Amino acid sequence: MIDAHPWALGTISLVAGAFLFAGLVKGVVGAGLPTFSVPILTLGLGLKEAIALIIVPALITNVWQAMVGGKMPYIFRRLGTFLLMVAIGSWFGVAILARSDAVFLSGVLGIFLFFYSVFSLATPQIPAPSAKVEKYLSPVMGGTTGVMLGMLGSFFVPGVLYLQALRMPRDTLVQAMGIAFTLCTISLWVGLTGNGLFSIELAGLSAFGVVPALIGMTAGQRLRRNLSEYRFRQALFGVLLIVAVYLAVRAFVL
Repeated sequence: MIDAHPWALGTISLVAGAFLFAGLVKGVVGAGLPTFSVPILTLGLGLKEAIALIIVPALITNVWQAMVGGKMPYIFRRLGTFLLMVAIGSWFGVAILARSDAVFLSGVLGIFLFFYSVFSLATPQIPAPSAKVEKYLSPVMGGTTGVMLGMLGSFFVPGVLYLQALRMPRDTLVQAMGIAFTLCTISLWVGLTGNGLFSIELAGLSAFGVVPALIGMTAGQRLRRNLSEYRFRQALFGVLLIVAVYLAVRAFVL
């Protein structure tokens, strides 16, 4: 469908709406561009196309986020094995994506997002690992995150949850997520290209998505100053929960 009509009005509207909404999320919480754009894009274009479309907007927004904070050397020292395994794991995830039924994987994405939304709405506190445990846990969490990213287009579980559990200062955490997201996006792009999943048409639509993503981020940063985090999380994950249920039902029931 997207190969035949890559710039159809419906496609352009879907891409613009998905990245506007996901950019809004990223502007408020500092993360979420892939997690919230992929399910929306999947509704109309399919999972493989959706994951390819996040490349350019994610890369541009995350490079900017990675440059702010002044803690890059510290982050690479502490999270080096995590970041390395994210990159390696994403290649395996993309390989699974390329050889799998996209409808089935979209259903898996729906189930994954359902549990993630319920988990996030419950807002449990994740215990911080000790320094000794962190040393061995980081590569495991990184590899798992990479596979999930390449296969389903989401970094949140367990990636963001693990980084949050490390109890880094807020600004350091935001920069660490920006660095991790940047490396993830580059690895994902390499994997998609190597498996023939990143065409010229998709690259053009992905570049188009940068504008609504940046507009959404700007609006989200303003919204963050006027909306309580609790109310925003309720609305945010409520919407994601609805999308998750639809993806799962479409894949496994209909």
